[in-house]
Amino acid sequence: MTFVTGMCVFQLTRNMLMNPDVRINKAHRSTAVLDNEEEGEKYAQHSLRKFLRTRPPEIMPAINDFFSKNK
Repeated sequence: MTFVTGMCVFQLTRNMLMNPDVRINKAHRSTAVLDNEEEGEKYAQHSLRKFLRTRPPEIMPAINDFFSKNK
């Protein structure tokens, strides 16, 4: 439960502080539509996503290899 709560707090904090669509400042709230494509792309393509893009799409490769061998 601690891990899950920590992940929720992390995601909420990340969205609140870094998401380009969230505006906490009064000055930023007055802008209805933001034209900040670079900031949105930076938010969407974060470092964890870039790292995972290079990894194979398997959760447990050893178990997959064991059960996928033809006998």
